[in-house]
Amino acid sequence: MQTWEFGQAVRRWRDRVSPETVGLPLGGRRRATGLRREELSALAGISTDYLTRLEQGRSTSPSAQVVESLARALRLPDEERGLLYRLAGHAAPGPDVVPTRISASVQRLLDRLAHTPVVVYDATWTLIVANAPYDALMGETSLRRGIERNGVWRNLLDVDSRVIQSEAEHALLQRGLVADLRMTASRYPADRGVKRLIAELRAQSPRFVELWDLGDPMPRQDPARRKTIDHPSVGHITLDCDTLVVAADDLRIMVYTAEPGTEDAERLALAIVLGTQSLVE
Repeated sequence: MQTWEFGQAVRRWRDRVSPETVGLPLGGRRRATGLRREELSALAGISTDYLTRLEQGRSTSPSAQVVESLARALRLPDEERGLLYRLAGHAAPGPDVVPTRISASVQRLLDRLAHTPVVVYDATWTLIVANAPYDALMGETSLRRGIERNGVWRNLLDVDSRVIQSEAEHALLQRGLVADLRMTASRYPADRGVKRLIAELRAQSPRFVELWDLGDPMPRQDPARRKTIDHPSVGHITLDCDTLVVAADDLRIMVYTAEPGTEDAERLALAIVLGTQSLVE
């Protein structure tokens, strides 16, 4: 890794990104037009101390996940994204690797949904990014690391969730997730990350082994289209959950909405206000 060059590149690109570009307010006096270090670290999901060490060349070997998070937060075009990977000692992901990149057009879509709960997953159902309203609704996601960010793992191991489901709905969701992961594995047979994920799931979840070995097709019903969330502050909220698939980048974008004028819409709005206030305190 070219430690000093990597840090200088991140610092240079941070200075050129205006807060409005990434949906941040301009409040307070700013010595520069670019992002503050703590703003970039929050957008990339890493600590400010770690970002400081990276920029100053005092930390080596950032993971490919950290590099991708920084590239996404800095809104880097493909050429600069590839350069950042090379400076970190990694090869930029190719067509045989599950994409985790959020293109500029998809990012513009996410920006327009800044006040709506939205979460983005890659083709293995590993969380790429969740916005503040989603965290307010579902609970903080930024502290999840490694396999904890994978939706297949979380549903198969029954990790704490605010979503209320019957046993039948949960079983159908598990079947769908495993079937989708099997299709992803067939599209990216050379991706070592996919192989590692499957190996971890086999080691940790007998239910995964059962479903994987059965080879079930995708279920025709979608039990996740409507969800009831048990929010700790406002109670039950029933929402529409629509999953948008970005075919070119193999992403899954989940958007949560309520019918305007309903109690669920009011509870959702209150949950977002309460949650986003606590996130900035």
